[in-house]
Amino acid sequence: MKISIQNTDKIVELNGVPARVWEGETDSGISVHCFMTRISPQTHDNIDAFEKELIETSAPSPGVLAYPLKMVL
Repeated sequence: MKISIQNTDKIVELNGVPARVWEGETDSGISVHCFMTRISPQTHDNIDAFEKELIETSAPSPGVLAYPLKMVL
């Protein structure tokens, strides 16, 4: 499975750990939310651009106020 995601400015807590909510969709068009606790580039080439893009956030889509834990893998 492949997904395309973008970060939002929403942070939730999962098992006592803060996680940023990322939104996106699969290649087949299924909407997804990802809960990122960590992200690391695999190279330090162009690290400044990576860090700049990482801090750019948008507001999450309206309507999602809670996530059922059974939906979080």
